[in-house]
Amino acid sequence: MTLTRSIFASLLFILNLTWIQAQQITDKNPSLNYSAYSPKATDLTIDRAAYAEKLEGFWLATCIANWTGLVTEMDKIGTIGDIKTGPFYTRANWGKADQPNIWSGNTPSAISSTIDFIFVDEDSLWGADDDTDIEYMYQELLLQNQTSMLTGEQIRDGWIKHIKLEEENYLWVSNQKALDLMKEGFVPPATADPKNNPEFEMIDAQLTTEIFGLYSPGRPDMAVRMATLPIQTTAREESEWISAFYVRLFSLSATLDTTLPIKPQLFKFADQAAAEFPKTSYPAAMYHYVKSLYTSKIPWEQARDSIYQRYQVDQLDGYTMTSKNLYCNGCYAAGINFAASLVSLFYGEGDLKETIKIGALAGWDSDNPTATWGGLLGFILGKEGVEKAFGRKFSDKFHIHRTRVGFPNEGIDTFESMAQKGLWIIDRVVQEELMGGVDLANNSWYIPKK
Repeated sequence: MTLTRSIFASLLFILNLTWIQAQQITDKNPSLNYSAYSPKATDLTIDRAAYAEKLEGFWLATCIANWTGLVTEMDKIGTIGDIKTGPFYTRANWGKADQPNIWSGNTPSAISSTIDFIFVDEDSLWGADDDTDIEYMYQELLLQNQTSMLTGEQIRDGWIKHIKLEEENYLWVSNQKALDLMKEGFVPPATADPKNNPEFEMIDAQLTTEIFGLYSPGRPDMAVRMATLPIQTTAREESEWISAFYVRLFSLSATLDTTLPIKPQLFKFADQAAAEFPKTSYPAAMYHYVKSLYTSKIPWEQARDSIYQRYQVDQLDGYTMTSKNLYCNGCYAAGINFAASLVSLFYGEGDLKETIKIGALAGWDSDNPTATWGGLLGFILGKEGVEKAFGRKFSDKFHIHRTRVGFPNEGIDTFESMAQKGLWIIDRVVQEELMGGVDLANNSWYIPKK
């Protein structure tokens, strides 16, 4: 299914195509002095060219999954509280009519009247959304500030510069409250301190920070260090721990061997990332519970229904969101988002299309898990693998100004250039933070193990 684009966006694409093609994408980070390095036998060696193709796959599949998930976003959230949305979707709903969400009255999604994959034409633009635009912004801020570790002031200044302050700005709950606090003079991490931001549990920061895992390949310790302050810009406590889980998982996935089956490696990495949760926390309990449902071989729909009953009806494992009597029963809260995302992770079994389908149908904030797992599996497969999975070519043009402001070239970029910028960030991380080496002659990174 093709997502219709405005005539204006198409004209922007035509006017700026020559500019994009004319940009020289250099192999070297222009702001980094590369140092000689003698590789050690124990170093992790990663091919930079292959990694660039993986980063293109990350951006492409994130966009596919994000827009697909948007069709069903908040269509189904259960029957507790002030809003009742009827029975959850099942696999039988794929390819069938989309039903209204909690904000749309009787109107189905404006993106598509049918629950199906959303693509844009090869000559069109992928529009930014809140599951891609802050990550794009953080990438630019890391490069502009020539650093691997953003400060609170750099984050605040970037948010103020690149996010509309008053009109529609595609921020909600904790993210919007963080921006409001920045306008009042607060600096991260104060913007998610529960004393200042009562929304700190409302949407985990995964959608804005998971990319930091890709900036530290195979070294989740460094990835979490880089991501901590961006995470603490909008999240705290369980929502912070959940976000760190995704960062760790993304970092570990850089070591996945694509010549071997994906599922067992992916599940192993997920177990390693989940092992960092505080043992008595509800995210730890959710992880083990959803995995137990998967291993019991019940259908994913039954697993989804079970997490709804366990966490939103019975409020077990310390997840007490329902008792707070929030709008839509906290349907966008970090906890239920996390539990729902685990359903698509496990039952998707490492298959990109199946994971996106399940994520889109599982319920709640469905564009969030789909974008995350689409990005992770797109990274694992690379751009060519994503195209092979869907049996078609895709546009590689990205329009950040759909949701954000203040970027060059009217906000039009390409996945290729976005991936190259990612390489430049990793060059600095490898050399300055991990004390490894960048071999430009052999186009490789040498990353010391922890």
